[in-house]
Amino acid sequence: MSLATVQTRAKLGIQAPSVSVEAHLSNGLPSFHIVGLPETAVKESKDRVRSAIINSHFEFPARRITINLAPAELPKEGSRFDLAIAIGILAASNQIPSELLDQYEFIGELALSAELRPVEAVLPSALSCAASGKQLIISQGNADEAALVGSLTVLPAKHLLEVSAHLHQRETITAWQRASIESQQTTPQLQDVIGQQHAKRALEIAAAGGHHLLFYGPPGTGKTLLASCLPGLLPPLSNLEALDVASIHSVAGKAQGQYSQDRPFRAPHHSASAAAMVGGGSTPRPGEISLAHLGVLFLDELPEFQRSVLEVLREPLESGEINISRASAQASYPARFQLIAAMNPCPCGYLGSQRCICTSPQIDRYRSKISGPLLDRIDLQVQVSAIENHQLLNPQEQPAGESNQIIQQRICTAREIQLGRQAVINSQLTSQQLKQYCPLKKAERDLMDQAVNRFGLSARGFYRVLKVARTIADLSELETPGIDQYQEALSFRSTVQPNTK
Repeated sequence: MSLATVQTRAKLGIQAPSVSVEAHLSNGLPSFHIVGLPETAVKESKDRVRSAIINSHFEFPARRITINLAPAELPKEGSRFDLAIAIGILAASNQIPSELLDQYEFIGELALSAELRPVEAVLPSALSCAASGKQLIISQGNADEAALVGSLTVLPAKHLLEVSAHLHQRETITAWQRASIESQQTTPQLQDVIGQQHAKRALEIAAAGGHHLLFYGPPGTGKTLLASCLPGLLPPLSNLEALDVASIHSVAGKAQGQYSQDRPFRAPHHSASAAAMVGGGSTPRPGEISLAHLGVLFLDELPEFQRSVLEVLREPLESGEINISRASAQASYPARFQLIAAMNPCPCGYLGSQRCICTSPQIDRYRSKISGPLLDRIDLQVQVSAIENHQLLNPQEQPAGESNQIIQQRICTAREIQLGRQAVINSQLTSQQLKQYCPLKKAERDLMDQAVNRFGLSARGFYRVLKVARTIADLSELETPGIDQYQEALSFRSTVQPNTK
């Protein structure tokens, strides 16, 4: 047989489209050609594959070798096709049997010695391979990551000879069993935050409904500490959600094989660029907003970020995904994150007190970095006041707060109510769904009419108040929000303090 077909997977964002490696040997001057839109690293596989085959004591065919990577219009990048190309050549030259090849998919880089090396972005390929009902032969260095997919049979190998022995059925490869992983996330306890009951309540509401939240107030009042408590309040990820998050981290080349049901918490520095935030590069990679998918994106010192960086968040906050287009490739990454931000009222942070040294132009420049459309997308805007002396000096006199576990249980119950009623959490409700699940009676309509005029609410802001009220009702296990819930929701909608200097 001079023709063999081997199945593998390409990398395209968080997708892993199937690629057929067609190896054909024909008469003519010895040559080795790879076609099918390969990039440089794929073209270089010719030399790696030739050396690997020879060093495995196989015969490298002295014939015209053509390798086609189909479909031809799909760009192929990286060294992940080495193993499949080598298996295709060996099968086409009848050095290994080809009868069982359609049961497997092959992914891995070959060293010149024929050892198998790990590659990036294996988890999306493993998910797609499991969906196709095939087994995955892969480098042992990628086995833990691929084995996250429980329904997939992962066959790890260290050398090309092990793969050959398995296909000859002389010495089969044992399926990889992944050890269980326990959560190692440690977050501060909300009960350890002194005072700030209003802010704590806002944090619980934000966690229950997936709402975006902004803390603003003078430095040292606990804004950052409050935000860092949020991951400990959120419900754990489901198995499917955890695989989605792990896939994004796999594509980004971060923490390969790491799997956790803890929600991601990303806190980029304010010097981060727009590309670092949304993703990019000549080969588009996920940025911070995608790495925070199904978790929390915390932006401390919000006005210190460049305005252009903040503006790129506006579309993902609404759509839950980011589309990156480059000349050579396009990619779409999920970005359904929960934004938590913190800021001072002015550059020095002490606006309204005698300690403030900022001028009006300085304050205006400081706040102008946060546009109205971005602020309008933040559901809860909470002022965090300075802690009083007696609260610091006599912490034992403060009422004992609830532990994270108790609050998390209440939040989980509220989310179960939301998912059972409408299949999504409240922050993802559409305007049509809000009409059904947040009916306004006369008293509520009058209240919202006054609020629209007083706060200058846009249509988006109006619906976001309804979503927050719906979440407050769910925390109290009420069938519909009442006047009290709408009033509390409006208390969290007060905008950032105006410049009073």
